[in-house]
This record gives sequence, C-alpha cells and structure tokens, in this order.
Amino acid sequence: MKKIDFKRELKHLYQPSGTKISVVDVPAMNFLTITGQGNPNSSQAYQEAVEALYSVAYTVKFMVKKGELAIDFGVMPLEGLWWVPDMRQFSMGNKDAWLWQMMIMQPDFVTADMIAVAKAQVKKKKGLVAVDLLKLERFVEGTAVQILYTGPYADEDPTIQKLHEHVRQQGGELSGKHHEIYLSDPRRAAPERLKTVIRQPFVVKEVVAT
Repeated sequence: MKKIDFKRELKHLYQPSGTKISVVDVPAMNFLTITGQGNPNSSQAYQEAVEALYSVAYTVKFMVKKGELAIDFGVMPLEGLWWVPDMRQFSMGNKDAWLWQMMIMQPDFVTADMIAVAKAQVKKKKGLVAVDLLKLERFVEGTAVQILYTGPYADEDPTIQKLHEHVRQQGGELSGKHHEIYLSDPRRAAPERLKTVIRQPFVVKEVVAT
C-alpha cells in the first residue's frame, strides 16, 4: 500500500520557521470547505462546521485507503480563512463580525464523487446537518508571508501585525484573507503550546512611471 505524508511533502507551507517570516508561493490546491459567520469561541454553527469537516475528511481517508486506490494518507490540519467586508476593520477584538471559511486540504486524487459518498455516509451515521454545506473547492492563494506562532489564539495580534508590517516594508499591500493553519489540537494542548501557522497573502504595488 502506498503511503503519502503531505505535511512532509509540503513542509515549506505547513512547517515554517517560528522566528523568521518567510515568503511562499502557495500553489492551487483542493480543499473540503464550509463557510459561516460569528465568533468561533461561542458560535454553535462554527463548532458544527468543524465537526462535519473532520468527520467527512476522515471518512474520505478510509475510503481511499480501503478502495481501489489503496493509498494511506494523513488527514491534513484544519485551516481557516477569516475576514470582514472591509479588511481595514479586521480586529481580534470584534470576532462576532468575522466571516470565516474552514478548510481541510484534499489530495488531487480525491474527487467530488468521493466527497458526495462520504457526506452521505456521515450524515446517515451521525446526522450532522452541517454536512450538507460542505463543498470541494479549488483554492488559489498565491504569494504570501507566513510564520509559525506558538501560544493562545487570543494573543496572536502582535504576530499578525508583524506580518502586515513586513509586507508594507517590502512595498506590498495585503490581499486576500487572513489565513491560519492549526497544527495543534486545542482539546489536548495547553494554550501556551498551541502551534498555528499564520499566513497573509499580498501583492507588490505597481510603480507608476512619471
């Protein structure tokens, strides 16, 4: 049976330095996704969305492992895109206004038909309503800055501002959405040990000739 460790193959994207900001070119990848709005710490819809994501992702993993492809691969970390209509108003202090898209990367050999079968199985077994909202989408992020942050989610803001300032110093401007990749399980790790990849896409400003 073939085994694939995508976290190792994509090490530059999922295991960045915790001391040095890196610039990465993120390729197009497929994700199992679900969108919503509200404070992730208090929103029931958010909790249901994450449960549905993991349930379907693991069902797909075992379908592939036991099926014709016979590939054993690890389920990738939970990722989140966070934004507000005007990103200049994006604040860690007003999470109720946040829009979010939670995602788990899927290998290219995982098809929409596989996802549909897995969703049906999970809904029948667990009755999770949020399963109906899951989609398989191609996501293109492009050039971004990122760093590994260790600590409580609530204390991320200085690290986020550090990324934003780095972009400005390079003559760029923020684009896309605030992106986080959760490498730790908050149910098992102490807040001060939580590891999160914080990523921000950006574009270089065009210089207009005079």
